[in-house]
Amino acid sequence: MGLMKHEDVITTLSLVHFTKPVSDENVTVIDTDFSNIPVRFYLPKRKSERQRPAVIFIHGGAFVLGSYKMSAYDDLNRLTANKLEAVVVAIDYRLAPKYPFPAALEDCVYVTKFFLQEKVLAKYRVDPSRICIMGDSSGGTLAATVTQLLQNDPNFKGRIKAQALMYPGLQSLDTFLPSHQEYQHGPVLTREMIIKLLCLYVTEDQVLPQAALRNEHMPEESRHLFKFVNWSEFLPEKYKKNHVYTEPVLGKLNASYPVLVDSRLSPLLVNDSQLQSLPLTYIVTCEHDIFRDDGLIYISRLRNVGVQVTHEHVEKGVHGALSFTSAPVFLNLGLKLRDKYINWLEENL
Repeated sequence: MGLMKHEDVITTLSLVHFTKPVSDENVTVIDTDFSNIPVRFYLPKRKSERQRPAVIFIHGGAFVLGSYKMSAYDDLNRLTANKLEAVVVAIDYRLAPKYPFPAALEDCVYVTKFFLQEKVLAKYRVDPSRICIMGDSSGGTLAATVTQLLQNDPNFKGRIKAQALMYPGLQSLDTFLPSHQEYQHGPVLTREMIIKLLCLYVTEDQVLPQAALRNEHMPEESRHLFKFVNWSEFLPEKYKKNHVYTEPVLGKLNASYPVLVDSRLSPLLVNDSQLQSLPLTYIVTCEHDIFRDDGLIYISRLRNVGVQVTHEHVEKGVHGALSFTSAPVFLNLGLKLRDKYINWLEENL
């Protein structure tokens, strides 16, 4: 998969089995919508006098691909609901390029706030003090941003107990972090492929991905933001290796994309005072992953301001492992990651 073009990724994903909402002996599965945003509920069948925890699940796919219907995600959410006796709510947000930024985020924020209403939690017998937001890859980006936005909203501050971010991409400022260089040819994601896909969330204009490939896409007025993503300050020494930090060239792109300096696109851009109120956090990083350093930088910044972080670094891990637990791609590593995540939820939610 390491040398696949982004068009080939789309073709491969078209082969993925999309599940229907089929209930089993342990879990009731229901497809519905919140104001026309599709959601899938996983509801444990075992009777319980206690209120249940809940997980809000946001799928990955570079903002342009994917669905909670993918069989690997269905398996994950079904297992989570059964093992934790938890209510799981999965979101199918609008995808780019048809619906560019901030459509995906707006859908995820809306569903989360709708679900957090007292009457909705009561309907599903959810304990309002035991709610986690989880996402993988770009779903992790969205989960991180939703958590930040809710913590800074007086009506929702403190409503999320935990966030779980699986190999998230967390910034668009610097496309030349050490992991971008080391794994520019894969495996799974190449640097060129992911830049082309992620740029579709911003614009279909081909000028942006070409500039981003040269790391010359940011405007001059973004200079003050690079302190938040400076890998030479935040990466552990073992990941710096022989890399030398150089600030990207600014102001060379004639076109203007204000979204590039928006923390809703790049959650690493929020300041420390906003980070310090974030909840208990679980982050998975994979060694052989172009996004490895995004996660490592976020972990350093969160820990620096006192946020409790559990970090799972997978030395033999590759991007997307959690979604490679069923046809057409199967990795035993994905099953191990799934089990570790669910075990963490059991202990912390």
